[in-house]
Amino acid sequence: KEEQKRILEWLTPIDYASQQIDFIRRRQSGTGQWLLQSPEFQDWLRGDRKTLFCPGIPGSGKTILTATVVEHLTNQFHNDPKIGIAYIYCNFRRTEEQKLDNLFASLLRQLSEALPSLPDAVTELHQRHNTKRTRPSTDELSKALQHIAASFTRVFLVIDALDECQISAGCRAQLIGAAFDLQARCGVNLFMTSRFITEITNKFEKPSWLEIRAAQEDVERYLEDHIKQSSSAIQKMQKEIKAVISDAVDGMFLLARIYFDLLQSEIEPKKIRKAVQGLRKQVAGSGEKQRIEVLRLAYDDVIKRINDQERGRRDLANRVLSWITCTKRPLKTIELQHALTVDAGDSELNEDDLLQVEEIVAVCAGLVTIDEESAIIGLVHFTTQEYFQGKFPNAEQEITNICLTYLSFSKFQTGPCETDDKFEQRLQNNPLYDYAARNWGHHARQTAISPEEVDQFLMFLTSPTLIEASSQALLV
Repeated sequence: KEEQKRILEWLTPIDYASQQIDFIRRRQSGTGQWLLQSPEFQDWLRGDRKTLFCPGIPGSGKTILTATVVEHLTNQFHNDPKIGIAYIYCNFRRTEEQKLDNLFASLLRQLSEALPSLPDAVTELHQRHNTKRTRPSTDELSKALQHIAASFTRVFLVIDALDECQISAGCRAQLIGAAFDLQARCGVNLFMTSRFITEITNKFEKPSWLEIRAAQEDVERYLEDHIKQSSSAIQKMQKEIKAVISDAVDGMFLLARIYFDLLQSEIEPKKIRKAVQGLRKQVAGSGEKQRIEVLRLAYDDVIKRINDQERGRRDLANRVLSWITCTKRPLKTIELQHALTVDAGDSELNEDDLLQVEEIVAVCAGLVTIDEESAIIGLVHFTTQEYFQGKFPNAEQEITNICLTYLSFSKFQTGPCETDDKFEQRLQNNPLYDYAARNWGHHARQTAISPEEVDQFLMFLTSPTLIEASSQALLV
């Protein structure tokens, strides 16, 4: 068992199960039944070589519904070893780890884990490449995936957010093509979601479509549950709030969440009523562009709420949002805590100065969320990232400065660690070190160095011990 686990970890360390758990945890209990009970889904579930393509507008709840589908499949076929289930959650912030080879490897790992013993196709890949320290090619992974899929009587392949899959090197097109090829060869059932993007939707025939929209009963269930946990003033206006928000969101679950968070920020009944009346003016239009515009206006309202905070909280919110928006990979909460605590020019960090995670989230007025399984902190939605593009013009410069300051701490003047254990301890004690070492240059390339920052750069670049220490992180 240990050997099997080691080989699967070699195949890929990427685990979508933690994301699945987090999405189900976020789901409003009892929602999504309309999809599971729909004739289209039932036909897909019972048939072979079936495709169910579920496009939807931004914020309609596609990812949570995908998690609901995965949960349903897992529960229904839990005791049937002849049925394979594999899934991928594409994510715009994880493009580095979601290259085509990694996606194939993840599917291969998931199907292999469902078998009583490790398939020969995987052990052969490991034997062929491990000793040479090479990686399997895309073609090798594809063939192994086909071989293993064929060993099941049925396979369900679920891919969420094709629109967030990277398009460089043809990754997205190849992923879709490979999925259809797997279906043709092995009878796989495909469930995929995406925004309405022509180059994606054109690949799916209309009879296989089922549009994702936030069902009114699901929105109302969400509101009922959250109103119960709100102030008495909100509870007294329950009927009006439910009616107005349900009507205003027009199929966008994300909008319901944003609107309700805005109402919750008010305390006085008069202001709550005024805010509710304001929502009526933002009823979405029939097209996607109009709906996205409504979402943009809602984000504007949230930013106004953030800017209305006292200066310290407002400044912290802007720093949090700029870091999360501009980092080159998702950050864990402890990494962000360290980043926010450092000021340019510091020579050390005092752990007692770390900000509380709850405070970091609170000042961002609902725009930031934490994946409890992975402890990754991120923006609440892909559209939030799109909204913030270009809104933090100084972020790259500030992040570069913080990274270089962190790498230049006095404790690192001793140079690289002598042993792997000591280096692991360094990374554990200094959570931002790995990110700073790997990414300061990427941030620096996107900014102009001001005269006052030259000294910071020179202090780092002219120190052999600091350079050698940070280079050690690149070799791991």
